[in-house]
Amino acid sequence: MFVSQSMTRKVITVSKETPLLEAQALMANSNIRHLPVVAADNRLEGIITDRDIRSALPYDMARGRAPEEERRKYAHLTVAEFMTTAPATVTVFDTLQDALLLIQEKRVGAFPVIDADGKLKGIISVRDLLRAFINVLGIGEPGTLLCILVENKVGQLKRIVDAITEERISFGSVLVARYWEKDKRAVFPYLLTNNVIRIKKKLQDMGFTLLDPMQWYLDQLPKSE
Repeated sequence: MFVSQSMTRKVITVSKETPLLEAQALMANSNIRHLPVVAADNRLEGIITDRDIRSALPYDMARGRAPEEERRKYAHLTVAEFMTTAPATVTVFDTLQDALLLIQEKRVGAFPVIDADGKLKGIISVRDLLRAFINVLGIGEPGTLLCILVENKVGQLKRIVDAITEERISFGSVLVARYWEKDKRAVFPYLLTNNVIRIKKKLQDMGFTLLDPMQWYLDQLPKSE
């Protein structure tokens, strides 16, 4: 899936000359945390976030509680003074996986989406990515997550899928953990049923080890050297 299919297209933007307090009000009224900064031709020039604004203003003002006379003291501040120039971006041709990895790398909550000319086409946030992956993984529907420990060899996943399909159980998704223990993988099928007693016994009879999915956690991944 491409970013263009999941991004927010109707983006609220500001210019470099926009007063900082106006940008703050836009975020509060629209319940957003990121405002792309664009030129007159819609070319991306930067981004300003609610964190940028909180850092620029006194505590009470950053939370909208300052009296009007106090706010007037900061009316001269503009977005240009506090925005991030040359922010990390994605393009309409990047995938959701690209965006997810970039968010993990850059530790930011949203990316402007640009075209080949650097013009803003949309914005994709963590919220957009979560919505997209909930849809892809099928976890918006009631079901049961299994955790199956398998040997790391060809054909194991097919055996699991065939066994579940033979029971006429539908899949929401199937995930495979790249690392588990030496020569092992963990397969996580999300089944669109809560009646899994029979399939769990069948998988165990086939020699698979079933684990509690809640006992699997990222700390079990190999540590980077």
